[in-house]
Amino acid sequence: MKKKPRYLIIKSGFEDFLEALHKELLKFDDSLAGLNPRKLGFRIYRDVRFSKDKRPYKVNMGAGISAHGKMEQEPGYYLHLEPGKSFVAGGIYMPDNESLAKIRQEIDYNTKGFLKILNDKKFKKLFPALGAFDKLKTAPRGYPKDHPHIDLLRHKSFIVSHNFTDKEVTSKDFVKKIALAAKTLKPLNDFLKEAMV
Repeated sequence: MKKKPRYLIIKSGFEDFLEALHKELLKFDDSLAGLNPRKLGFRIYRDVRFSKDKRPYKVNMGAGISAHGKMEQEPGYYLHLEPGKSFVAGGIYMPDNESLAKIRQEIDYNTKGFLKILNDKKFKKLFPALGAFDKLKTAPRGYPKDHPHIDLLRHKSFIVSHNFTDKEVTSKDFVKKIALAAKTLKPLNDFLKEAMV
């Protein structure tokens, strides 16, 4: 079988999967009501302009799900399916400077509320910590180095993720497992949305 026809079959199956997931997400997040779930998957083509790896195609299926589509500068959910490397994530990735300043300000003003979300028992079980891949080495401008919550304020992205085994991905209830994880992380998305207003 040629590769493109095989890919189109996989792509169609993934879009069916996203339709089923969208129905589950709507049960607790009505901000997603206007979306066409079949349009939420990312392209298979890689951006190789600044990468040493020049392979033209991705080896995973991915989707971004937020109120305006594929997480365009807003909090949302991200799904990544790849053998041995599948996960669901949420929050906001690399917000612009204005949004980042607002998020940091809200965390500074309402640290108690932010920590309540991160330390919630159900949340912490699935999402033990904010992703530490994108942090300043020092304090952001306007905040003292000895700020009691400087470690939170140094983040440039506010992302949490939960990994799934291949067995979970191929299970009949996988859609419900993703939806449960998304429902659990929704308070983080809500906090970030409120901060960015």
